[in-house]
Amino acid sequence: MLKRDEFGFPSFWQLQMMGWVGLYLLAVVGSIPDFLKRPTALRDTTVAALFMFLATFALRPICRSLRRRSLPLLAFEMRALVWSMLLGTAGAVAAELTVLRFRTMDWTDLAGNAVQFAVVLFLWCSLYFSIKQWQQSAQERERLLRAEAEAREARLSALRYQLNPHFLFNSLNAVSTLVLEGNAPAATRMLAQIGELLRTSLDNEMVLEVPLSQEIAFTEQYLAIEQIRLGDRLRMDFAISPKTLDALVPSMLLQPLVENAVRHGIASVVEGGTIAIRSKFHDGQLQIIVKNSGAVAAREDKPMNGIGLSNTIERLKTLYGIHHKFTLVWPRAGGCEVTVELPIRRSTQGQEVLLCAR
Repeated sequence: MLKRDEFGFPSFWQLQMMGWVGLYLLAVVGSIPDFLKRPTALRDTTVAALFMFLATFALRPICRSLRRRSLPLLAFEMRALVWSMLLGTAGAVAAELTVLRFRTMDWTDLAGNAVQFAVVLFLWCSLYFSIKQWQQSAQERERLLRAEAEAREARLSALRYQLNPHFLFNSLNAVSTLVLEGNAPAATRMLAQIGELLRTSLDNEMVLEVPLSQEIAFTEQYLAIEQIRLGDRLRMDFAISPKTLDALVPSMLLQPLVENAVRHGIASVVEGGTIAIRSKFHDGQLQIIVKNSGAVAAREDKPMNGIGLSNTIERLKTLYGIHHKFTLVWPRAGGCEVTVELPIRRSTQGQEVLLCAR
């Protein structure tokens, strides 16, 4: 099993050993005809490969020094060629002396071997430099991707943290209203519900995406708080496809949309209204619709402002880029309808929540 660094590259010595073993085997296969004629051919091939291998131990620090000087490619290759010729000649002489056991050397064979050694070592230098350049480029790309991912997560976390104080401020205002109206039991129940909802929110504050089932459960907790304040004026209608329960959605996607729907479409209407939430798969995407019955007076020339709504739009852009849709329309019958379409991503947790019957 190859050991790899943090970027997934094998170590230098692993590549070195694999490369030279492969080269040696190729040399042995190529020298098989000589083995039949000359019994010492295998020994000569082995000695030559061994001394070329040993020469790379001296060549490696030289190549590393040349790389640190950030030389142009041509300058690097010229210097590498000179060093390869020097070390190749030294290696060829050492190999020749080892094979001949210090007897008279054949200068013709020595010259041929020196050229062969120099060529192999020069190719080794070029390969070493190319691999290092490729690794450096890959590492730079990896660092850039990591930096972009960290910046993206930091932005999403900042947007996510913005929702908690916004929600808490609005919820405490609702409690204050109940207290002023003299409805202490309802205010107490609402405070207990707010505490439970905030505990759930804090438990999931570091998660960018959650299963839709978990988001629906969180939204139900929020609507339970609003129902304490609005009573029968707030009605709910859920139509969540079971197939969509394990699809991933941004954490706290629905709560700001539902809060906006309750405030502008239900609380402001004397007779109240209905909050409808739908989910299904549509055209290869997860489609979620949040709708309130509202009043006919709400028209589409109203700006899409407010912390909750703008925060949600910004998070969707940051998380999915162009691979999502967010539309806000005001039907002629009244109310407001928000449609969100997201790429289908599945949760590995397999969480499912049994929706409360209403």
